[in-house]
Amino acid sequence: MAKVKVSFEWLSGCSGCELSIVDLHERLLAVLEQIDIVRLPILMDVKDYPKAKLGIVTGALRTHHDVECAKKMRASCDAILAYGTCGVYGGPQGSGYAHAQSDLAETAFVKNPTTSTHFVPDQGVPKLLEEGVLPLDAAITVDLYLPGCPPHAYYVFEALRSVLDGKPPEFGEHNVCFHCDRAMKHTEVAALRRVHEGTIEKETCFLAQGILCMGSATLDRCRGACPTRGMPCSGCGGPSEAIVLEPNRDIRTEIATRMSMMTKIPKAKITSEIEKQAKTYYAYAMASPVFREKPTFLLRRWIAQQGAAR
Repeated sequence: MAKVKVSFEWLSGCSGCELSIVDLHERLLAVLEQIDIVRLPILMDVKDYPKAKLGIVTGALRTHHDVECAKKMRASCDAILAYGTCGVYGGPQGSGYAHAQSDLAETAFVKNPTTSTHFVPDQGVPKLLEEGVLPLDAAITVDLYLPGCPPHAYYVFEALRSVLDGKPPEFGEHNVCFHCDRAMKHTEVAALRRVHEGTIEKETCFLAQGILCMGSATLDRCRGACPTRGMPCSGCGGPSEAIVLEPNRDIRTEIATRMSMMTKIPKAKITSEIEKQAKTYYAYAMASPVFREKPTFLLRRWIAQQGAAR
């Protein structure tokens, strides 16, 4: 049987998604028996865009060059997989949404002591998109989505298997809490704290301990890797299905509602803390219309309020 041709493209991202494919370990050998990789920028010096059945695109749209490359992938591939949270939602670099392009360039090149260029280069460099950072489907049609930073090996294998076998992938639409064994229970906790402050109870939900954890508002594409190993979820898988589908449901209200029910911390106090640290708690998906078009997402106002309070 002829192998399935697979093409990769790496847009504005860190290459961690490409490296995560190696996490398949011995299962990678079974996958390689069925696919023929015709393009992979991290390993292969291929300048053109060969025809392929599946195009796997990592990284977000940050420059006009990214858009051009995405369109070339769409034209050369039968199906496109947005691989990783950057491709699906825009990723951490989406925090540029909170600032003007001129301010970002000024900070990076003029005011940065490690570059000391004293000017913003405009020759020989890709031009940034006027809209800031965008997810892949803002420029091309995407057939498959696999968020995660990077996606867990289990979901990587399922996604590739579904393409190769022509069957739906066998993973659900749960949030991160689905794979977390910590007990959600009522406590007498009355104050918020960071994970490094005080003793952590291994069997109790982070929210019940006054520690902000994004697990209940984050799509599971990690199998609960962080909370099951002693760290609260940072939301790298992107928003849960409930938040995506409901216009007025948001991260801060979802988390605040749950935490206030399990503790004695007022809901308004929790909401306010998330707003203060919005660029952290919305870090992975703020570039996506999933948040930008929500009437409840007021990132620029929250940042302005923090600046005025200083």
